Amino acid sequence: MLTHPTIDQLRELKLDGMADAFAELQQQDAARDLGHAEWLALLLDREAASRNTKRFQSRLKSAHLRHGQASVEDVDYRTPRRLDKALFQQLATSRWIAEHRSLMVTGPCGVGKSWLSCALAQKACRDGYTVHYARVPRLFADLELAHGDGRFAKLFRTLTKVDLLILDDWGPDRLSANHRRDLMEIVEDRYGRGSTLITSQLPIETWHEVIGEPTFADAILDRLVHNAYRLALDGASMRKIKAAETETSDPTAIAQETDGAAAAPQKPAKGGKR
Repeated sequence: MLTHPTIDQLRELKLDGMADAFAELQQQDAARDLGHAEWLALLLDREAASRNTKRFQSRLKSAHLRHGQASVEDVDYRTPRRLDKALFQQLATSRWIAEHRSLMVTGPCGVGKSWLSCALAQKACRDGYTVHYARVPRLFADLELAHGDGRFAKLFRTLTKVDLLILDDWGPDRLSANHRRDLMEIVEDRYGRGSTLITSQLPIETWHEVIGEPTFADAILDRLVHNAYRLALDGASMRKIKAAETETSDPTAIAQETDGAAAAPQKPAKGGKR
Protein backbone atom coordinates (compact mmCIF):
# COMPACT_ATOMS: atom_id res chain seq x y z
CA MET A 1 0.00 0.00 0.00
CA LEU A 2 1.36 3.41 -0.99
CA THR A 3 2.27 5.84 1.76
CA HIS A 4 0.01 8.87 1.88
CA PRO A 5 2.02 12.02 1.01
CA THR A 6 0.64 13.73 4.11
CA ILE A 7 2.37 11.13 6.29
CA ASP A 8 5.68 11.86 4.56
CA GLN A 9 5.24 15.57 5.16
CA LEU A 10 4.40 15.03 8.83
CA ARG A 11 7.54 12.95 9.31
CA GLU A 12 9.66 15.54 7.54
CA LEU A 13 8.31 18.09 10.01
CA LYS A 14 9.17 15.63 12.84
CA LEU A 15 5.51 15.26 13.75
CA ASP A 16 5.84 11.50 14.20
CA GLY A 17 2.94 11.23 16.63
CA MET A 18 0.59 12.83 14.13
CA ALA A 19 1.98 10.66 11.33
CA ASP A 20 1.34 7.46 13.30
CA ALA A 21 -2.18 8.58 14.18
CA PHE A 22 -2.90 9.53 10.55
CA ALA A 23 -1.79 6.10 9.35
CA GLU A 24 -3.96 4.34 11.95
CA LEU A 25 -7.04 6.44 11.18
CA GLN A 26 -6.69 5.64 7.49
CA GLN A 27 -7.14 1.96 8.32
CA GLN A 28 -10.28 2.48 10.43
CA ASP A 29 -13.66 2.51 8.69
CA ALA A 30 -15.21 4.46 11.57
CA ALA A 31 -12.75 7.31 10.99
CA ARG A 32 -14.44 8.10 7.66
CA ASP A 33 -17.40 9.50 9.55
CA LEU A 34 -15.23 11.97 11.48
CA GLY A 35 -15.20 15.62 10.55
CA HIS A 36 -12.05 17.57 9.76
CA ALA A 37 -11.97 19.14 13.24
CA GLU A 38 -12.26 15.72 14.89
CA TRP A 39 -9.44 14.33 12.74
CA LEU A 40 -7.23 17.27 13.61
CA ALA A 41 -8.03 16.94 17.33
CA LEU A 42 -7.06 13.25 17.32
CA LEU A 43 -3.82 13.97 15.48
CA LEU A 44 -2.90 16.76 17.90
CA ASP A 45 -3.69 14.61 20.94
CA ARG A 46 -1.40 11.86 19.65
CA GLU A 47 1.40 14.32 18.89
CA ALA A 48 1.16 15.85 22.37
CA ALA A 49 1.19 12.41 23.99
CA SER A 50 4.16 11.35 21.86
CA ARG A 51 6.17 14.42 22.80
CA ASN A 52 5.37 14.03 26.49
CA THR A 53 6.55 10.42 26.37
CA LYS A 54 9.80 11.39 24.64
CA ARG A 55 10.47 14.15 27.16
CA PHE A 56 9.82 11.73 30.03
CA GLN A 57 12.17 9.13 28.53
CA SER A 58 14.84 11.80 28.08
CA ARG A 59 14.52 12.97 31.71
CA LEU A 60 14.58 9.38 32.97
CA LYS A 61 17.70 8.57 30.94
CA SER A 62 19.48 11.70 32.19
CA ALA A 63 18.60 10.84 35.79
CA HIS A 64 20.82 7.69 35.76
CA LEU A 65 18.65 6.05 38.42
CA ARG A 66 20.03 2.99 40.18
CA HIS A 67 16.62 1.30 39.84
CA GLY A 68 15.26 2.58 36.55
CA GLN A 69 12.18 0.33 36.66
CA ALA A 70 11.11 1.44 40.16
CA SER A 71 7.61 2.89 40.26
CA VAL A 72 5.39 4.31 43.00
CA GLU A 73 2.60 2.04 41.73
CA ASP A 74 4.70 -1.03 42.61
CA VAL A 75 5.54 -0.11 46.22
CA ASP A 76 4.97 -2.95 48.68
CA TYR A 77 3.05 -1.63 51.69
CA ARG A 78 2.41 -5.08 53.18
CA THR A 79 5.94 -5.91 54.32
CA PRO A 80 6.50 -4.46 57.81
CA ARG A 81 9.21 -1.80 57.57
CA ARG A 82 7.51 1.25 59.15
CA LEU A 83 6.79 2.84 55.78
CA ASP A 84 4.26 5.63 56.32
CA LYS A 85 1.82 4.92 53.47
CA ALA A 86 -0.04 8.23 53.77
CA LEU A 87 3.18 10.24 53.74
CA PHE A 88 4.67 8.26 50.85
CA GLN A 89 1.56 8.70 48.74
CA GLN A 90 1.68 12.41 49.51
CA LEU A 91 5.32 12.48 48.37
CA ALA A 92 4.31 10.63 45.19
CA THR A 93 2.35 13.70 44.08
CA SER A 94 5.73 15.51 43.69
CA ARG A 95 4.33 18.60 45.40
CA TRP A 96 7.31 18.58 47.78
CA ILE A 97 9.56 19.09 44.75
CA ALA A 98 7.48 22.01 43.54
CA GLU A 99 7.84 23.50 47.04
CA HIS A 100 11.65 22.93 47.00
CA ARG A 101 11.52 20.79 50.14
CA SER A 102 13.87 17.90 50.83
CA LEU A 103 13.43 14.30 51.93
CA MET A 104 15.57 12.21 54.29
CA VAL A 105 15.17 8.41 54.04
CA THR A 106 16.92 6.40 56.76
CA GLY A 107 16.95 2.75 57.75
CA PRO A 108 19.05 -0.44 57.84
CA CYS A 109 20.62 -2.07 54.81
CA GLY A 110 18.21 -3.80 52.44
CA VAL A 111 15.03 -2.16 53.69
CA GLY A 112 14.38 -0.51 50.31
CA LYS A 113 15.66 3.05 50.73
CA SER A 114 17.26 3.33 47.30
CA TRP A 115 14.38 1.61 45.51
CA LEU A 116 11.74 3.84 47.11
CA SER A 117 13.82 6.91 46.32
CA CYS A 118 14.14 5.88 42.67
CA ALA A 119 10.38 5.25 42.54
CA LEU A 120 9.76 8.82 43.69
CA ALA A 121 12.36 10.06 41.20
CA GLN A 122 10.71 8.18 38.34
CA LYS A 123 7.37 9.77 39.28
CA ALA A 124 9.08 13.17 39.36
CA CYS A 125 10.33 12.57 35.81
CA ARG A 126 6.78 11.74 34.76
CA ASP A 127 5.59 14.96 36.37
CA GLY A 128 8.04 17.03 34.34
CA TYR A 129 10.91 17.50 36.85
CA THR A 130 14.59 16.93 36.14
CA VAL A 131 16.45 14.46 38.36
CA HIS A 132 20.06 13.46 39.00
CA TYR A 133 20.98 10.36 41.01
CA ALA A 134 24.40 9.89 42.61
CA ARG A 135 25.87 7.54 45.19
CA VAL A 136 27.69 9.71 47.74
CA PRO A 137 31.04 7.83 47.78
CA ARG A 138 31.29 7.87 43.98
CA LEU A 139 30.11 11.48 43.81
CA PHE A 140 32.90 12.70 46.07
CA ALA A 141 35.43 10.74 44.01
CA ASP A 142 34.07 12.32 40.81
CA LEU A 143 34.23 15.78 42.36
CA GLU A 144 37.87 15.30 43.32
CA LEU A 145 38.75 14.23 39.78
CA ALA A 146 36.71 17.09 38.32
CA HIS A 147 38.75 19.63 40.29
CA GLY A 148 41.88 18.37 38.55
CA ASP A 149 40.70 17.92 34.97
CA GLY A 150 38.58 21.04 34.55
CA ARG A 151 35.16 19.35 34.68
CA PHE A 152 34.15 20.73 38.06
CA ALA A 153 32.11 23.69 36.75
CA LYS A 154 30.07 21.42 34.46
CA LEU A 155 29.50 18.79 37.15
CA PHE A 156 28.61 21.46 39.68
CA ARG A 157 25.96 22.87 37.33
CA THR A 158 24.51 19.39 36.85
CA LEU A 159 24.21 18.89 40.60
CA THR A 160 22.77 22.30 41.39
CA LYS A 161 20.40 22.97 38.48
CA VAL A 162 18.26 19.81 38.56
CA ASP A 163 14.90 19.94 40.30
CA LEU A 164 15.67 16.84 42.40
CA LEU A 165 19.13 15.69 43.48
CA ILE A 166 19.36 12.20 45.03
CA LEU A 167 22.35 11.53 47.28
CA ASP A 168 22.26 7.80 47.95
CA ASP A 169 24.23 5.92 50.64
CA TRP A 170 25.22 8.88 52.82
CA GLY A 171 27.86 7.92 55.43
CA PRO A 172 29.29 6.30 57.42
CA ASP A 173 32.76 7.55 56.36
CA ARG A 174 33.75 10.89 57.81
CA LEU A 175 34.00 13.67 55.22
CA SER A 176 37.34 15.20 54.32
CA ALA A 177 37.89 18.96 54.20
CA ASN A 178 37.44 18.93 50.41
CA HIS A 179 34.25 16.90 50.69
CA ARG A 180 32.80 19.31 53.25
CA ARG A 181 33.63 22.30 51.09
CA ASP A 182 32.10 20.79 47.94
CA LEU A 183 28.98 19.62 49.76
CA MET A 184 28.52 23.03 51.36
CA GLU A 185 28.72 24.72 47.94
CA ILE A 186 26.19 22.31 46.45
CA VAL A 187 23.76 22.57 49.34
CA GLU A 188 24.06 26.35 49.51
CA ASP A 189 23.42 26.76 45.78
CA ARG A 190 20.39 24.45 45.87
CA TYR A 191 18.82 25.84 49.04
CA GLY A 192 15.38 27.25 48.29
CA ARG A 193 15.71 26.43 44.58
CA GLY A 194 15.69 22.65 44.39
CA SER A 195 14.89 19.51 46.37
CA THR A 196 17.44 17.08 47.76
CA LEU A 197 16.73 13.46 48.70
CA ILE A 198 19.27 11.70 50.93
CA THR A 199 19.30 8.04 51.90
CA SER A 200 21.41 6.71 54.75
CA GLN A 201 21.76 3.76 57.08
CA LEU A 202 22.62 6.25 59.80
CA PRO A 203 19.99 8.13 61.81
CA ILE A 204 19.92 11.86 61.12
CA GLU A 205 21.18 12.58 64.65
CA THR A 206 24.59 11.13 63.72
CA TRP A 207 25.10 13.07 60.48
CA HIS A 208 26.79 15.90 62.36
CA GLU A 209 29.65 13.54 63.23
CA VAL A 210 29.93 12.33 59.62
CA ILE A 211 30.45 15.89 58.36
CA GLY A 212 33.01 16.45 61.08
CA GLU A 213 33.75 20.16 61.36
CA PRO A 214 31.05 21.72 63.59
CA THR A 215 30.70 24.98 61.68
CA PHE A 216 30.27 23.22 58.33
CA ALA A 217 28.02 20.57 59.89
CA ASP A 218 25.66 23.16 61.36
CA ALA A 219 25.44 25.09 58.09
CA ILE A 220 24.95 22.02 55.88
CA LEU A 221 22.41 20.27 58.07
CA ASP A 222 20.46 23.45 58.68
CA ARG A 223 19.89 23.75 54.94
CA LEU A 224 19.24 20.05 54.35
CA VAL A 225 17.19 18.92 57.34
CA HIS A 226 15.24 22.10 58.05
CA ASN A 227 11.69 21.75 56.72
CA ALA A 228 12.51 18.34 55.20
CA TYR A 229 10.22 15.32 55.13
CA ARG A 230 11.49 12.19 56.87
CA LEU A 231 10.96 8.49 56.20
CA ALA A 232 12.52 6.47 59.01
CA LEU A 233 12.32 2.83 57.89
CA ASP A 234 13.04 -0.23 59.98
CA GLY A 235 12.69 -3.94 59.44
CA ALA A 236 14.24 -7.01 57.86
CA SER A 237 16.08 -6.87 54.55
CA MET A 238 13.67 -6.83 51.60
CA ARG A 239 16.17 -8.89 49.63
CA LYS A 240 16.05 -11.70 52.16
CA ILE A 241 12.26 -11.53 52.36
CA LYS A 242 11.85 -11.70 48.57
CA ALA A 243 14.42 -14.51 48.33
CA ALA A 244 12.55 -16.51 50.96
CA GLU A 245 9.23 -15.97 49.17
CA THR A 246 10.77 -17.11 45.88
CA GLU A 247 12.21 -20.27 47.41
CA THR A 248 8.92 -21.08 49.15
CA SER A 249 6.90 -20.69 45.95
CA ASP A 250 9.40 -22.63 43.78
CA PRO A 251 9.01 -26.43 44.23
CA THR A 252 12.15 -27.03 42.19
CA ALA A 253 14.24 -24.87 44.51
CA ILE A 254 12.78 -26.64 47.56
CA ALA A 255 13.57 -30.05 46.07
CA GLN A 256 17.12 -28.98 45.29
CA GLU A 257 17.63 -27.78 48.86
CA THR A 258 16.27 -31.07 50.20
CA ASP A 259 18.66 -33.03 47.99
CA GLY A 260 21.56 -30.87 49.16
CA ALA A 261 22.11 -29.34 45.73
CA ALA A 262 22.98 -25.66 45.40
CA ALA A 263 19.92 -23.84 44.13
CA ALA A 264 20.51 -21.40 41.27
CA PRO A 265 19.97 -17.75 42.23
CA GLN A 266 16.53 -16.47 41.28
CA LYS A 267 16.37 -13.22 39.31
CA PRO A 268 13.71 -10.85 40.67
CA ALA A 269 10.79 -10.23 38.34
CA LYS A 270 11.16 -7.01 36.36
CA GLY A 271 9.11 -4.25 37.90
CA GLY A 272 8.21 -6.30 40.98
CA LYS A 273 6.95 -4.72 44.15
CA ARG A 274 9.53 -3.42 46.63
